[in-house]
Amino acid sequence: MKRTKSDSEEAAQDRDLYSGLMRLHILHHAVEGPVFGLGMAEELARHGYRISPGTLYPLLHGLTKKGYLRSTERRNGKSLRKVYRATPLGRKALLAAKVKVRELIGELMEGE
Repeated sequence: MKRTKSDSEEAAQDRDLYSGLMRLHILHHAVEGPVFGLGMAEELARHGYRISPGTLYPLLHGLTKKGYLRSTERRNGKSLRKVYRATPLGRKALLAAKVKVRELIGELMEGE
């Protein structure tokens, strides 16, 4: 089925709505262990987020700029790969976000 312009506009609006959830998802995985761009894109895709590198890398850079992630470069064969890990500030922010997400989930599921 061919996508219409309104489908594209709707997808862009959804992406904006879900960008905070994607940030939390990235932070969650960076707390569990090191993450990198392509691996994170694949993980997000498993959860239904279709994200391009042009969207993902600004999210990673934004989380780094805010101090939630720290990046290092690792050699991967002949190329360098940027790897991200959660900082203590990122861990603290994720704990606080979990409280807010639980509250939101409770409200969203009321009456269902």
